[in-house]
Amino acid sequence: MYDKKKLFWALLFPILAALSVWAVLRSSDGITIPEIVQSLKDASPLWTLAAFLCVAGYILFEGAALGVLLRSSGIRSRFRDDTFYCASDIYFSAITPSSSGGQPAAAYFMIRNGIPAGVATVTLIINVVMYTFATVVVGIVAIFINRELFMGFSTVSKVLIVLGFIMYAGFAVFFYLCLRKGRKIFDALEKLVGFMHRKKLIKNLESKITKIDKARRDYEECVSIMSGKAAGLIKAFIFNILQRVSQLMVPAFLWTALGATAGSIPNIFASQCLITIGYNCVPIPGAMGVADYITIDGFTNLIGYDDAIRLELLSRGISFYLCVIICGLITIIGALALKHRNKVR
Repeated sequence: MYDKKKLFWALLFPILAALSVWAVLRSSDGITIPEIVQSLKDASPLWTLAAFLCVAGYILFEGAALGVLLRSSGIRSRFRDDTFYCASDIYFSAITPSSSGGQPAAAYFMIRNGIPAGVATVTLIINVVMYTFATVVVGIVAIFINRELFMGFSTVSKVLIVLGFIMYAGFAVFFYLCLRKGRKIFDALEKLVGFMHRKKLIKNLESKITKIDKARRDYEECVSIMSGKAAGLIKAFIFNILQRVSQLMVPAFLWTALGATAGSIPNIFASQCLITIGYNCVPIPGAMGVADYITIDGFTNLIGYDDAIRLELLSRGISFYLCVIICGLITIIGALALKHRNKVR
C-alpha cells in the first residue's frame, strides 16, 4: 500500500506542477515560457551560477547535517550515503502532502544500509528539530531586515505566514518531547500492537514486540550518546541554517542576475523567508499553487507584478522543481546501488 501511495503522488506531482505553472502564466500579461528561458540566458552568468550553487548547497548541507549526527551517534557514514539519505528526504517530502513521506523514506534507506532503527529515528528527529529552529531563526532575521515587508503582504498571505510560525513552533515542541519522552512513546506503541493483536488485526505479536524492544534500546542508546555531543548538535544546527539560507538566497541572486543592484538582495531574501514560512503550513505536495500565490504576492510589493511573476517562475523552477528532479535521480541511483550492495553481502 505504501509503495502504491508513493507511486500515486509521484504521478500526481508533475500534473500539479504543470497546472501551477499554467495558472501563473494565465495570470500574467502575456509572459511566456520561452520569454522566461530567454531572460535566464541573458542574465549575468556569475549571479546565475550563485543561484545554482545555492540549490546544490540546499542538498549538500542537509547531507552534512545528517552525517554529523550519525557520526556523533557512533555510525560511520560516508558523504555519498549522507547525500543519498537527504536527497530521498527532500524528494519524498516534495511529492507528499505535509512533507509526510520524507523522513520515513530516509529512515527506510538508513535501516537498509545497516543503521539501527533507533539511531535512524533519533537522527532524523533531531535533524527535523534543527531544521525547524533554523527556519524560525531565519524568519525572525527577515523581520529585522525589513519590518515593513510583512505588512505589504495580502491578508491571506499574512494569515499563512502567522500560521507557519505557529506550526514551526508547535513542531519544535513536539519533536523535543519525542526526544525527552521517547520511552513513553515506545510504551504506547507496544500497547497499541497488543491491542491490535487482541482484535486479530495483526499476527506474530512476539516478533513485533521484539522489534519494538530492539528499536527502543537503539533509541535510548542513541539519545544517551547524543546527550553528550553538544559540538555535534551545534554543527548540525549550523548546517541547517546554511541549508535554509542556501534555498532562500536563490531568488535574491536571480533577481540580481536579471539586472537589479546587489543592494536589493536583503529585501528579496527577507521576503522569501516569510514566503517560505507561509506556504510550508499548507498540506499540499510542494505547496504548489499556494507557494506561487504567496511568492508573487510578496515580490510584487518589491519589484512589481510582471517582474514578480518572472522571478517567481525562475526561482521556483530552479530552487524547487530542479532540486526535486536532482534529488529524485540521486534517490533512484542510491536505491539501486544499495540494492546491489545488499545482494553482494
